[in-house]
Amino acid sequence: MCGRYVSTRGPEELARHFGVSRWNPEQTLEPSWNVAPTDGVWAVLERPPRGERATAAARRELRVLRWGLVPSWAKDVRTGARLINARVETVHEKPAFRRAFAARRCLLPADGFYEWQPAGTEGARTRKQPYFIHPLDGTVMALAGLYEYWRDPSVKDDDDPAAWLTTCTVITTDATDAAGRIHPRMPLALAPEHYDAWLDPGRRDPGGLRELLTPPADGRLDVRPVSPAVNDVRNNGPDLLAEAAP
Repeated sequence: MCGRYVSTRGPEELARHFGVSRWNPEQTLEPSWNVAPTDGVWAVLERPPRGERATAAARRELRVLRWGLVPSWAKDVRTGARLINARVETVHEKPAFRRAFAARRCLLPADGFYEWQPAGTEGARTRKQPYFIHPLDGTVMALAGLYEYWRDPSVKDDDDPAAWLTTCTVITTDATDAAGRIHPRMPLALAPEHYDAWLDPGRRDPGGLRELLTPPADGRLDVRPVSPAVNDVRNNGPDLLAEAAP
């Protein structure tokens, strides 16, 4: 599972790293050390320019999406709160994800992510110790994701920006290396050599796409215990990443 992550890099840095050709300067996000479901997040995706045919050359964009995928057929936006993750083993066949997997794939930049491990009990409650898991070399993680458009039926005008909501989900896999000692699942980060193929909206072969979704090699991640302050989504700041006694 991936329920919280860290994303502090600005759009200029992300645009350079991912070879983005377009992003709207009016779309901004503050750095976040405690990204939570339903938050706005940066996403890299490829789509034909707006107003042109679907056969037009796709353009790589950096956009702000809402974390928690709302399928196009969902009756309520609250569906997204339950669909923050998609399992790599079934993402190509689950009704909520299969259409997005075929045509709407994205990358979600992250500095690292949090996972929790049981650490004893307090009365009837189980205490959990949070850990921050991140690349050893400090590079940006490109989490494999999907995105979807949802039409809000309460807005009558299709041209009203409020009529459409664009949401996303993080694909997860079996945890490896340091992450596997903390939690059995982890977000799946793509290798740079797979960015182009994953983002290409013209790629529709489920088998070939799934071959891109391989867990990272051992030895690439580091883990450290951090303060339980991260448990509260209202807490946000670089101090959340400071190593704490478990």
